[in-house]
Amino acid sequence: MKTGTLPSPLRGIIPPLVTPLLDNDTLDVEGLERLIEHILAGGAHGLFVLGTTGEAPNLSYNLRHELVQRTCAQVAGRVPVLVGITDTAVSESLRLAQTAAEAGAAAVVSAPPYYYTPSQAELVTYYNYVADRVTLPLFLYNMPSHTKVSFEPATVKALSEHKNIVGLKDSSGNSVYFQMLCNIMRDQPDFSLLVGPEEITAEVVLMGGHGGVNGGANIFPHLYVELYEAAQNQNFEQISILQQQVLDISSRLYTVSKCGTSYLKGVKAALSALGICNDFLAEPHQRFQGAEKEKIKSHLAEIKSNMQRANSVSL
Repeated sequence: MKTGTLPSPLRGIIPPLVTPLLDNDTLDVEGLERLIEHILAGGAHGLFVLGTTGEAPNLSYNLRHELVQRTCAQVAGRVPVLVGITDTAVSESLRLAQTAAEAGAAAVVSAPPYYYTPSQAELVTYYNYVADRVTLPLFLYNMPSHTKVSFEPATVKALSEHKNIVGLKDSSGNSVYFQMLCNIMRDQPDFSLLVGPEEITAEVVLMGGHGGVNGGANIFPHLYVELYEAAQNQNFEQISILQQQVLDISSRLYTVSKCGTSYLKGVKAALSALGICNDFLAEPHQRFQGAEKEKIKSHLAEIKSNMQRANSVSL
């Protein structure tokens, strides 16, 4: 077993892996292997399994544990693997964290338990409890649209004092909030601040953030790595070119339907069109069919053509 070393702070593009499925309780194992190799070949700095993009809340516990084991075995320490352990029952979170540690993951990631809304004081107590009991470094996961609560900057600051809490992934989409985090954490440069929404990844890296956990990097990992590097180097001309490509993906692939999972359906449909993995979604959600699937294929072809044209112009 090889464990990917966790840099301090963790930087770069850490794609939130989709979970390739054949049915509700069967992994598309070959698709998972192809997807992992596709992402790593694109230069990703890590992988995040069992996040929102990975459909974690809709997967059985058996499937979650199997996914962690297979992913860590496939990656074999080439990059850090981060494992989402979010659950409404802390015992299940700790059990999955144990599997992650045994499999060779580098860290675990936890959003607040959903359904009931905890107070900020309860978040501090809860995460200190979890951090005391997991053997891997712990990332906080701010996902207020799904958990109904946001980590206040002061709460993040308080939790960062725990030696085992090493970073935060923010999926709020709120750039002002992220800037406040950067400001309050400025005296702790080893505390990693990562952003979810890919449309603002370059922006937050420029303001001091450490990278992106971007769903589109499942499809075009090299693009997001290049965007991160351009932001790191403050290459504004290159940022402008690459940012347009990212927005092209976002506006064409993630908005084909009006449902709440349109983004996820778009990512999985694109991966299926590329022959990488199956596009089955866990119940109750359904994959794109017919006209929607054809629209994804058409948009994907246009995106690839636009990327090639932009790249030829920039050479």
